[in-house]
Amino acid sequence: MFRSLGLLNYRIWFVGAMVSNIGAWMNRTAQDWLILTELTNDDAAAVGVAMALQFGPALVIGPYAGIIADRFAGRRLLAATQALQGLLALGLGLIVILDVAELWMVYLFALGLGIATALDAPVRQTFVGELVGPTQLPNAVALNSASFNVARLVGPAVAGLLVATIGAGWVIAINGATYAATLLALALLRGDQLHPLKKEKKGRGQLKAGILYVRRRGDLVVVFTMVFLVGTFGFNFGIFTATMARVEFGRDATAFGLLSSILAIGSVAGALMSARRERPRLRVIALAALGFSFSAAAAALMPTFETFAVALVLVGFTSLTMITSSNAYVQTTTRPAIRGRVTALYLTIFMGGTPLGAPLLGFIANEAGPRWALGVAALSGLAAAAVAALWMRSTRNLRLGRDGGPWWRVRVRYDGDDYDLETATREIAIIEASARKG
Repeated sequence: MFRSLGLLNYRIWFVGAMVSNIGAWMNRTAQDWLILTELTNDDAAAVGVAMALQFGPALVIGPYAGIIADRFAGRRLLAATQALQGLLALGLGLIVILDVAELWMVYLFALGLGIATALDAPVRQTFVGELVGPTQLPNAVALNSASFNVARLVGPAVAGLLVATIGAGWVIAINGATYAATLLALALLRGDQLHPLKKEKKGRGQLKAGILYVRRRGDLVVVFTMVFLVGTFGFNFGIFTATMARVEFGRDATAFGLLSSILAIGSVAGALMSARRERPRLRVIALAALGFSFSAAAAALMPTFETFAVALVLVGFTSLTMITSSNAYVQTTTRPAIRGRVTALYLTIFMGGTPLGAPLLGFIANEAGPRWALGVAALSGLAAAAVAALWMRSTRNLRLGRDGGPWWRVRVRYDGDDYDLETATREIAIIEASARKG
């Protein structure tokens, strides 16, 4: 489960990223609570707008950030993007501390952070391959998710306590300071122990090549569709936990932070279970989406704060199992030379849906109540699972045969070798691409 931590460079990165992620979750909790309780009158839609501005730039910048990730050294790019995010957090914290912050100012900083994050995300994802090499990549991706969600366990709870005692501005400023941990980790990495990826030279049509690669891979199209549905309408946890704590149960910032941390308990468990698997599988992603649907529906029906908190553990487990498996599947089944662009497209689909879903869910929470917003999240998971089931069912008619067993365990025989359906799909895509090039 923890085999990637045996590598020095990954251990250094893991610790630095953990500190920075704790700060990021503190920032998110403080910002949501600031908007909900100080800058508006419990307006969930305003929280949704801030989330949309923070994730919206991924729609425009994300694909081009993938080209940058494939072309330039990840270590230098990460140093620049991490420094920029730290400065933006310090600036937002300062105006809140000075009591001059207005809602439009917070929106502007959310947009700036969104731009920096859109540039940072594909570089950060593909840099993991440089730290551990191809054989350890699935494990390292899963441990990254575990680190992110351990931070999610700690950060919101700490933020809830600190917001209640020293105020949201100082919590946001603390986040700005935590980016120094990532910069220090980058400086301490051993260059001779890195696994540099082959970088693409400048040329035309590189973004188009990434899009065509995904289009030719039916399995990736399915994963991208599932991630879009659940990322857009399901993974808006800041809205769900804030409105349930404040509106439905009448609790304070400490309770809001506690709910976010409880959600992370299940998320950490999901990420660690993913780390145990040697390679991610499409059927695991589909089953996790179905589990997310049931757990979100159960959370929406919980009558008390305590039972809602318990239900969030399962929500966290299923959601992170799905998204960690999806991330690892995309990275491990994509050629290294094009991985940055494909990962950027994946992140664009995942994060870029938030500008559509967050304001809508905020509006639903305002008009119909937060329980109905959770009901929409449950439907998104069900729809994602249905997409995977239909695709797997349709491919049943394309196989050469199966040796008994359930329909999803398809075996394809080619040139004397047996392949499972997912591997065969990838191999066919590579063969087709090679044939087009002559």
